[in-house]
Order: sequence, then C-alpha cells, then structure tokens
Amino acid sequence: QVQLVESGGGLVQAGGSLRLSCATSERTFSDYAMGWFRQAPGKEREIVAAINPSGGRKYYTHSVKDRFTISRDNVKNTVFLQMNSLKPEDTAVYYCAAALNTRYNGPYVDSADKYNYWGQGTQVTVSS
Repeated sequence: QVQLVESGGGLVQAGGSLRLSCATSERTFSDYAMGWFRQAPGKEREIVAAINPSGGRKYYTHSVKDRFTISRDNVKNTVFLQMNSLKPEDTAVYYCAAALNTRYNGPYVDSADKYNYWGQGTQVTVSS
C-alpha cells in the first residue's frame, strides 16, 4: 500500500501563491506517474496536473496553464504543485494520486480511474 501525504495548503488572497507537496515513503516512487486533482464543494473531482515517472512529460488542465507547475523529485520521493496567481475559483481540496507505470519515460496519466493510490487531501482557500 502506497501512502501519500499532502501538505502546503492554506488560506491565501487572490493573486497569491502556494506550493503543495506530496510525499511518500514508497521506495519505487519513480515507477509511478503522479497527478494532482481537486474537488470544490458541490463539484466533481477534476484533474489539475499530471507528470510521468521521469518528470519529462506533464499535463495541465486548461484553467491552470501558465499559473501552476507540477514537478517531482525522485530522490526525495515527492511531487510538488507550485500554484501562482491564485484565483477564488481555485478554492478546493487538493489531492495527489499515484498510478503505477513501469515505463520510466512513459506517459502521464490524466484519468482519475487509472490512479491506484490517493492522499487524504489538503484544503486550498483563495479569498477575493
């Protein structure tokens, strides 16, 4: 069982920045494609960004392009989501997820049903 622990959420004013982290003790972290999802009250969960095992391939949903950056450190077994120019509509619980992918240079995973493990979530609140 892969355990994922998110951190870095909080309350920020519109235009501000936050950096989310998702750490795991999983020694084969580089076997996993990683993703960040979010779910706002009354809305369905949506993908925010995804990254392949090597970190060389990334995906962003349209609404966060040019504002958010996903990255990973395969030595520290951590994936990050740098969020800049935050907007009130970014308010949600943010989850990281891991999808087993044995191809190091394989694709990112942009479908929630392909992820095997999920973190507990961290709240991000952006005030106007």
